Amino acid sequence: MREYDGEATAGRVKAGRPEFFSARELLAASIPVITVNHRGAARLRAGHLWVYRSDLVPPVDALAGSLVHVRDERKRVLGSALYSSSSQIAIRLLTSDAIGAEQLPALLREHMVNAIEFRRQVAHDTDSYRVIFSEADLLPGLMLDKYNDVLTLQALTQAFDRDDLRQLVLDCITKHFPGASVVERVDPHIRELEQLPPRESQLIRGESATTIFTLNGVQFHFDGLGGQKTGAFLDQRENYAAAARYAQGEALDCFTYQGGFALHLARVCQSVTAVDSSRPALEIAEQNEQLNRAAHKTGEIEWMEANAFDLLKDYATAGRRYDTVVLDPPAFAKTKRNVPTALRGYKELNLRALKMLRPGGVLATCSCSFHVSESEFFEMFGSAAADAGRRVRILEKRGQAADHPSLLNVPETNYLKCVILSVI
Repeated sequence: MREYDGEATAGRVKAGRPEFFSARELLAASIPVITVNHRGAARLRAGHLWVYRSDLVPPVDALAGSLVHVRDERKRVLGSALYSSSSQIAIRLLTSDAIGAEQLPALLREHMVNAIEFRRQVAHDTDSYRVIFSEADLLPGLMLDKYNDVLTLQALTQAFDRDDLRQLVLDCITKHFPGASVVERVDPHIRELEQLPPRESQLIRGESATTIFTLNGVQFHFDGLGGQKTGAFLDQRENYAAAARYAQGEALDCFTYQGGFALHLARVCQSVTAVDSSRPALEIAEQNEQLNRAAHKTGEIEWMEANAFDLLKDYATAGRRYDTVVLDPPAFAKTKRNVPTALRGYKELNLRALKMLRPGGVLATCSCSFHVSESEFFEMFGSAAADAGRRVRILEKRGQAADHPSLLNVPETNYLKCVILSVI
């Protein structure tokens, strides 16, 4: 074994023996080398994939979206990463090895194929699922969702907006999903943060951006050029089915969006009141109801345009009672600074819902705010239950569907919390 010589910066194994790249070898390979401070290095060694701009050691000489080698202040290489010249997340690690530019396409193809094969193992009885989940699939900044025969692509970083990497991704999609349409979904805010030129969402392959997809036997209309996220909330797919296993009687679904929970509850409940503040979303939800009513006998659904906070307050004051309540609000905490306000919002919703449940009633309550931890969420709920004077039994603690995997040591990939409870 060769000893550290003061210049060695990265390891590779050949014929059972470690070999080392030197700083001169890395520079000769025309790959920029970025040095990170002890905090950034510790973060990578602990298994995270991000280095923040504040942890870079100047000077930094790399092009936007380029492949870079990352090293610590002792010149030990920590791996290869994609660089952003504008984001506060300056470095997103791809591999702990130091690779050359000619090896990047093969590495990305390997990661994409691994992601596709993993979904074929875990996404059962559905034609729709997340195919690629950014950092969780070691493809930081790349999202790909499948809705039946339409795929939606999102490039969230400078690197995956490069023409060559975009084409590489499209070629992989064509090979593994022949005949599917591909829609590029654009988040203007992300493009602004990444200092990328404006671009409209567009159909980039195929003839149609619309389709009908199925989750747990429930059908939904899909328009790849409309709606939130990449079109629907695939991360709740398994939670929809779980909530329906416990639901009963009269149900109230708050923040229903296009009816994900409501349509599942309608299969087992006598009636469902589904609430959302977005009229366009409710119009699509009604279309989804008609789509399913033709094939399945379902309970009556009342679609209601309203602010869920106001409605819960008014209904609780009026003494309205339900057997099942679902709370699936949008993310209340976009940053850590928002957490106290978010917890107050969650508590108000859950407190009123608990007061409205009949004995034996079921509450499915969710949070997609990463910055609100599971422990904070449960502490909030415990306080709400105490204030409501109700005792509750935990039936299930859940997270996002298996096609949205969480990467160990990258907590940002573990964001969705769903708890199903019964009131004693």
